[in-house]
Amino acid sequence: MTVEEQESFYDQVGGRETFARLVHEFYRGVADDPVLRPMYPEEDLGPAEERLLMFLEQYWGGPKAYSEQRGHPRLRMRHGGFHVNPEARDRWLAHMRAAVDALDLPPLHEQTLWDYLNRAAHSLVNTFDPTPER
Repeated sequence: MTVEEQESFYDQVGGRETFARLVHEFYRGVADDPVLRPMYPEEDLGPAEERLLMFLEQYWGGPKAYSEQRGHPRLRMRHGGFHVNPEARDRWLAHMRAAVDALDLPPLHEQTLWDYLNRAAHSLVNTFDPTPER
């Protein structure tokens, strides 16, 4: 089997259905989070859910819709206007942890996905100032 023929992580874990469940479960938690919810200006979290889904699909070997529609991910730049401090990171990770757990993936796949999400969340911290008053 050549490298081109190897099944992607995206396919190994169930493709779009799995990532859609992950992202939907994550945003269920964000919807009521007093620190994270104000970071989403849209009244409906649907557009943010779709953007994260497209990003994760592309990152893990699925469709390239994210780049086709939005260009290069530039995660740090795209999050630069938000107050991403350790509290926000930890809340993001708590909601994402619950979402990953809901997938009930095999341990190796779960750990691979979680390692990436954990590193990504830590890389987006852009301030150590406390969360502004809500």
